[in-house]
Amino acid sequence: MKKPWNIPDLPVYSIATQADGKVNMNICTYVSAVSMSPKRYAVAIYYGTQTLENVRQNQEFVLQLLSENQAPVVRNFGQKSGRSFDKHGFIQRKNQKSPIDPAYQLTQWNGWPVLKESVALLHLKVIQHQNAGDHELFLCDVVSYKVQKNHNPLTINKLRELKLVRM
Repeated sequence: MKKPWNIPDLPVYSIATQADGKVNMNICTYVSAVSMSPKRYAVAIYYGTQTLENVRQNQEFVLQLLSENQAPVVRNFGQKSGRSFDKHGFIQRKNQKSPIDPAYQLTQWNGWPVLKESVALLHLKVIQHQNAGDHELFLCDVVSYKVQKNHNPLTINKLRELKLVRM
């Protein structure tokens, strides 16, 4: 039997951050809209990650709602640390190959490198943060958003099916 927090089939996001001219992407599932007006999101970022360091430094990031065909990015963005794995270089190499793997294909949006096949993008600005256990919780205003693709969103259950997570 599943634990209560593993019952909902939650969407899977990637957080895009920038520091020193480099993009870093991380997988995030602890995400929730928390206010309609103003539109706000709560996003929990795991301690010890490059993403956390970048968000603390820049106070803004892009939340990318991943599509099912982007499941392969989970291995590189969620199971590897940006502290020891150059995600920027990895993404650049993926985008120089021909043909380009659609799961990793980049485009620009509001000055941010983002994954082209994402279902939606949310540019978030941090307004508050606090310790939340093994994650830091960020309350963010939505600066802008874009719905990009009419694809099925990637969910935790899809990751379970593909044996990319054990929950």
